[in-house]
Amino acid sequence: MKLPMGYRVIIAVVLATVVPSSLFARSDGIDSKAVRLLEKATKFLAEQQRFTVQTQSTLEGVLTSGQKIEFDFSVNLAVERPNRLRAERVGDVIHQVFYYDGSTLTLVNPDDLYFATTTAPATLDGMLDYALQTLDIAAPGSDLLYSNAFDKFMEDVESALVVGESVIDGVRCHHLAFHKPYVDWQMWIEKGDRPLVRKMVIASTDVEGAPEYSVVLTDYDFSPKFADGTFHFDPPEDATAIAFLSTSGEFVAE
Repeated sequence: MKLPMGYRVIIAVVLATVVPSSLFARSDGIDSKAVRLLEKATKFLAEQQRFTVQTQSTLEGVLTSGQKIEFDFSVNLAVERPNRLRAERVGDVIHQVFYYDGSTLTLVNPDDLYFATTTAPATLDGMLDYALQTLDIAAPGSDLLYSNAFDKFMEDVESALVVGESVIDGVRCHHLAFHKPYVDWQMWIEKGDRPLVRKMVIASTDVEGAPEYSVVLTDYDFSPKFADGTFHFDPPEDATAIAFLSTSGEFVAE
């Protein structure tokens, strides 16, 4: 089903009014202002020793017909540097809680009380690498949580530009766009003294249909009070322990 002509005209008018044609002419190359804004935002978050944030994400899947299907989920994320993380993810097809207490990593399915635990590196950065490279698990929010997030974001970047200003959840932001091989991504960073990332959109251009992952971040709190046990899972008696399956096909236990 195509958009009605009236809507297509409105979209064209909005694009012509809001997005200057010179922007498209300058889409190649790296704008130093975009890089500085990204560096400021990632440095700010890396300096926060403890915080919580709420996120709402949409993940696109592409059917063999080319049709896109969206799946939504929310995450309640808690971080205490240098080596504590808890993330509860609730969505259309998943409900999981991710625990990291500085020595162990645990993934729990609360609805059926299955859980897997394994020994993990002693730093947040090390755990995030281990989870992704060994277990093929991307911890919620991991793109932003690394102490060197700026370097990771900028690796192989071929173009960076400032699209302009935008408003996300009532907050005025800088809208940035980046391109690297196989990935296009955008970031909205709050203007002012707190350069908080308010939204990200990542498109996988090497996948048919270029599916997107988008996340909106709200309710940042940089002075939270964490209860005992926030970052560690103590299984109840009726919980069932299972093993992680590593990227090499081997089971990984504690």
